[in-house]
Formats: sequence, C-alpha cells, structure tokens
Amino acid sequence: MNRTVKKIIHATERPEGVGAIVRRFVGVDGMRQFSPFLMADHFSGGEGGFPEHPHLGQETITYITKGAFAHEDFTGSKGILYAGDLQFMTAGKGVVHSEMPVRLPDGVTPAGIQLWVDLPHELKEVSPRYRDLRAYEIPEAVEQDGKLTVKVISGNSYGVESLKDLAYTPIHYYHYIMKPGSIFEQPVPENFNVFLYVTQGNGLRLSDGNTLKQNSAAFFKMDGSSIKGANPLDSDNNIEFMLVGGEVLDQHTVHYGPFVAKDQERIRRAFADYQNARNGFANLKTWKTLISGGVTEDMIQNDLNGSLELRKKAEQEYLSRKAAEHQTPIEPVKDEL
Repeated sequence: MNRTVKKIIHATERPEGVGAIVRRFVGVDGMRQFSPFLMADHFSGGEGGFPEHPHLGQETITYITKGAFAHEDFTGSKGILYAGDLQFMTAGKGVVHSEMPVRLPDGVTPAGIQLWVDLPHELKEVSPRYRDLRAYEIPEAVEQDGKLTVKVISGNSYGVESLKDLAYTPIHYYHYIMKPGSIFEQPVPENFNVFLYVTQGNGLRLSDGNTLKQNSAAFFKMDGSSIKGANPLDSDNNIEFMLVGGEVLDQHTVHYGPFVAKDQERIRRAFADYQNARNGFANLKTWKTLISGGVTEDMIQNDLNGSLELRKKAEQEYLSRKAAEHQTPIEPVKDEL
C-alpha cells in the first residue's frame, strides 16, 4: 500500500546567517518537528554564509547541490564540500563550526539542503564526529531506459544499496531525477517518518492525486510501505526531489536555537557551558576560526586541502579500488595428468 500525504508546505525564502537565503520546510509554523527531523532548509550561500556557531544534541546532514562550501570546527576538522557531496556531522555533547561559501570560477552561487536530525537521548552526549560522503561514493540506480535516476545516498533503491554507518539516527536519503514519462516507487520502513521535497520542476504527481510544484514539501502519513508517483508524459520539465525518511524517536525533545536536549535544564547548562568555554565547549579557549571571515584561494589549496586536482586524484583512486573489488579472481588452470 502506498502512503498518502499528511501535509504539503511550500517553502518560502527567508534570510539566515550572514547574507544567506533559506527555504525552510521543517521548523516552521505547521511543521515544527517531524521526528526525527527538527529542521530542514534549502539554502543558498549568499556572500557571508554561516560563520562560527554552536550545536549540541543533534546531527546535521548537509547536501551540496550547487557550487561549494567550506567547513571547519573547533576539533580541527576542516575541508570543502563540492556539488554532490554530503557531510554527516554529529554535534553530540557540543561543537562549534563554520560553513562558508566558496566562490568558484564558474560563478555559481553555492546551494544545498541541510537537515537537523534529533539524536536518541542516550547518544546526545557522544563526542562530535564527521563523515564526509563524496559525490563519487554515492551509487546510482538508473531505470526506465534512463528516464529515472536515483542517487542512493542512504538506504536501498531499485536494488542499489548505499554505504553504511553514516549517521547514528537511522536515515534513508534519496535524490530522484525524473524525465517526463517516468514513474517511481520507493519502499520505506514502517517505523520511518518520510517527506519529499522538490528542488526542481513542477507537476510531480503522487499516487494519492496530490501534485507538487518546485520548493514544495510533502509529509506522508505512516499508512503504507511505499511512496509512489510520476512525472507525467505530457510534462514540459524534468523533476528533481529529495525523498528522506528517518526512524521515529519516541522521546520528548526540547529544541532551543542550535541546542537540542531532553529537558530545559540541559539547555540552560548548554548555554552556560558555551558562554564560559567549558565541558563540551572547552576547545573554544584555544580555537581561532579560519574561514568565518571568508574563504581564500590560499585556504583552498593549503589548510582546507580542497584543490580540484586532489579531489580528482582521490576520485580516481576510489574508483580503481571499487573496480578491483568487483573483479572476479581467475582460477589457476589445473594440470590434468
């Protein structure tokens, strides 16, 4: 049985950070939370990006769809995400980081999707960690003579399975690209909340009759085992959307600004710890941000280790390893005497 739509929200632009623009579709009136999702933004980098700021008690998943973003935090982690790359960041007991746009020669304004995902209470005090997922590490399913392409970021689609252990909270994440005349059907776990957000194109038709336009999000009821829809044959555009699901967490969560906790007392302690650079925020005593004032070419080539030449080399090495893993060993010929 296919799931039906619970609610549709059209995400409108709002300013965020320093000169950035976001279209928020979770964390707004009408959809404050959608467990385990606390916030969801379709962002555009602007000039200033997101200088240093704290997080606690959550994970963030950032998918760069255009351009490039640099990131750093007070644990020493830093680098650049290019179009098609993702970063899974666990804030845990506390982290302070920056996310700043990188201006590339083609002049494309950086953009992407960022999700804030709740952590189970028993994991809210874990140490911060990162998992970068490069575009070339994401497997693709191509169906219907090329009319349907699915980038399988996390989960399984059309028999294609993603890499594992990307986040603590179980998440499925798919980037669908549909040409006119294509259909899709994505199985989803029964204990997952699932939403769909259209990043490009109009007229996505869902199985229950709802039609979505660009920058609209559909939130589904937990009344079926799959999501199904089509880009009609008479459509005049390709459609791209993110289909995302996460395991529902049966817990009470307090979400205040960048901090997420199980009660107000932990939120108060988090603010005090951040202001006094102690406990999970002790690294603030010695950390000095590199990129919050802007990303330079020297940073890209050196501190951020983000040159396109190095990226291409890493991609070639990765693809060579994957090819070697799939080669069938040649059995030695036995002498028959």
